[in-house]
Amino acid sequence: MSAARETWLVLGASSAIARAFARLAAAEGADVLLAGRDRADLDAAAADIALRSGRRASILDFDAADLAAHAAFVERARAAAGDTMLNLFLAFGFMPAQTEIDADPALLHQAIAANYAGAVGVLHAAAPIFEAQKGGRLVILGSVAGDRGRLKNYVYGSAKAGLAAYAQGLRARLYRSGASITAVKPGFVDTAMTFGLPGMFLVASPESVARACLAAARAGKDEIYVPFFWRAIMAIIRNIPERLFKRLNI
Repeated sequence: MSAARETWLVLGASSAIARAFARLAAAEGADVLLAGRDRADLDAAAADIALRSGRRASILDFDAADLAAHAAFVERARAAAGDTMLNLFLAFGFMPAQTEIDADPALLHQAIAANYAGAVGVLHAAAPIFEAQKGGRLVILGSVAGDRGRLKNYVYGSAKAGLAAYAQGLRARLYRSGASITAVKPGFVDTAMTFGLPGMFLVASPESVARACLAAARAGKDEIYVPFFWRAIMAIIRNIPERLFKRLNI
């Protein structure tokens, strides 16, 4: 099905990567549904996308933490997509510093809710829609942090690791209906979530990550690292023996 007959549902559409992705998808001819909590921000983004691309850009209210509302939300998204093929780009997340989590247990629950429970909740609610339409593309924005639990962000990393495992199982389920799932593992990206963090290097732009996400989805890839060299970096990190790894201050 051509891009002109697609609608991308963008979850967490206020983030820099999600906004860049929505602009790219619309530029290629797809309609977009921008979902999130900041209605004023989403209204401005939708108006900009519609003006630039001439495609339909609509808004849906979405709260990842409201698990009970996910089923109704995805039904609204399916209705808003009309007779087009619905695709999904999941880009929301929450990354407090590990030291902040250690000082405030409420942040632990928020991190798990945003990065794992909320993501899995909406994906599970959406799965029957992709089975019914017998196709579509899903892009799940994870993180290299999920490849190994590290001293400095193990709560966030564990949630992303769980999401990656869930994506593998859901990929197998939806493969039987013709839908694809692309798991994206970015390294450091220049976004509000990472601004000011120490130790940042080889930082990618949101636009470059968005382009890689869309290209990988079009190609039906199962998993990518962005930029690509993070695959090698994380292979090294995963293979450091635990007796040594636990001594590292990373």
